[in-house]
Amino acid sequence: MSPRPHLAHWPARLPKELEVPETSLWFNLEVAARRYPHKAAYLYLGRQLTWQDLQRQAEALAGWLLARGVQRGDRVLLFMQNCPQYVVAAFAVLRANAVIVPVNPMNRADEFGHYITDPEARVAICSADLAGIVAEADARLPAEQRLQHVLVTRYAEAMPPEAELDPAEAPAETVLAWLRADPPLPFVETNAAMDEQAGAPGSALPTGSPDPRFERWLNAFAAGHLPGPHTAGPDDLALLPYTSGTTGLPKGCLHTHRTLMHNVVGGGLWGHASAETISLAVVPMFHITGFMYGVMAPAFTGSTVVILPRWDRELAGRIISRHGVTHWTCIPTMIIDLFGSPNYRQFDLSSLRYLSGGGAAMPQAVAQRLQDEFGLTFAEGYGLTETAAPSHANPPERAKLQCLGMPIFGVDSRVVDPQTLQELPPGEAGEIVTHGPMVFKGYWKHPQATEEAFFEMDGKRFFRTGDLGRMDEEGYFFITDRLKRMINASGFKVWPTEVELLLFKCPVVLEACVIGAQDAYRGETVKALVVVRPEARATAREQDVIDWAREHMAAYKVPRIVEFVDALPKSGSGKVMWRLLQEQQRERDAAA
Repeated sequence: MSPRPHLAHWPARLPKELEVPETSLWFNLEVAARRYPHKAAYLYLGRQLTWQDLQRQAEALAGWLLARGVQRGDRVLLFMQNCPQYVVAAFAVLRANAVIVPVNPMNRADEFGHYITDPEARVAICSADLAGIVAEADARLPAEQRLQHVLVTRYAEAMPPEAELDPAEAPAETVLAWLRADPPLPFVETNAAMDEQAGAPGSALPTGSPDPRFERWLNAFAAGHLPGPHTAGPDDLALLPYTSGTTGLPKGCLHTHRTLMHNVVGGGLWGHASAETISLAVVPMFHITGFMYGVMAPAFTGSTVVILPRWDRELAGRIISRHGVTHWTCIPTMIIDLFGSPNYRQFDLSSLRYLSGGGAAMPQAVAQRLQDEFGLTFAEGYGLTETAAPSHANPPERAKLQCLGMPIFGVDSRVVDPQTLQELPPGEAGEIVTHGPMVFKGYWKHPQATEEAFFEMDGKRFFRTGDLGRMDEEGYFFITDRLKRMINASGFKVWPTEVELLLFKCPVVLEACVIGAQDAYRGETVKALVVVRPEARATAREQDVIDWAREHMAAYKVPRIVEFVDALPKSGSGKVMWRLLQEQQRERDAAA
């Protein structure tokens, strides 16, 4: 049998490997702006941003970054929800020969500090509603680790004026109020006052003088700074997205312009994308999938992207109908929610030509409804932050349901025994390992973790995904379980160790073990088994832990279920036996 049986079923329209440009990702924007200067690059609540304007804004912002001391290879934090400013900021960082560090906007101050200190960032670009979190996290750090400059944007700065907002493109009033909010920039007092505040979770920001490090978005453009030469090449670092593992805090994944370029080029080819494509960007841009398909890939094809600030099934249905969206990358829970709308039969989805996604398995019944009612095939894919989104995908002309797909351009993926690393035959379950041009270069400042993540086989360097799966006789891959300790809640990856480290700060928690529990809507949800501190046992309630978690961690990480236990089972070495607890939970879920 061929070691790559999927090639027998490879779409005839596609090359098996790609010759990608030997240029930076910034150059893609330059080309799009020259080719399609007046064409809409992005539409946001009805307002258009052309490719030419996007380039001009990105160059002006790159000039501001350079004027603030950003140098080649420096890391710049991006901390905001989906909006045109995110795209402008991302390309501005690349134009300045620097490195994008996307941060989940759901993070709280307890979590955000790590993204300042670990990449040694000195500049952040954030939205106004999150500037307080940046300031609070920053104030807790030693002076030598703090940010030097923070640029703050209001979402309304990219929106049409209120009088021109078309109701058909308007989100709910509560969302509009959030988008239009204009909170003041953070204030500071004396260093002594800041030091007193440091380390006090949930404390209010000190009042006093405006913090001079925080500047307004529009002022950066009014300054009129011009960027110097663009010198970044294909092998320079471009992106440092963070992902967690079984131990410790999130780790940065080293991606160059070249590793990202492979999926920028390949994604368009695989999904029939062109300058006529109109895509819907609702997957978060901080996430590797949203970043690749909502920020980077459109510049290569010169397509148009309609941005949703956050998921809203009614608005999504109206936007697809109104703008004739042709391509939509999403997670299955969005499709399920769209079907839950009482208006879904009134939405015109006839323009959709390519519907793809991943992050969680698409239920077969939902996929069948898509096919029966709209003639749409949901082409699932598979990838990780470490692989710049997809390493596998289902060809739309020959997709299999609840399947990861086949290895894409230039990828050699196999199933091995997780202990011996010996390759396994089709049908047998083992660990999925991947070699390909989009695989990251390693973990930032974690040489041991990098070494453990790779191994040599047949003269190639394979990445150990930590996912357990099998390959069928035709070379399609299916996931069966996860070797890594990870919970997949509606496509959001929750790493139990990280949640546990945060829970230990809760005043009623003595010990905690976080596991996954079955959930009808999210697929999996977060459950915490908690041993309560002795002094709190008489008064503590499970809800107290949930309420505390909501204040101190991203919403998708918050345990939806908390169970108080007298003790956690431990091994002879004193380690909590999380596998035992997880297996017991699975048995309970199966019996329910």
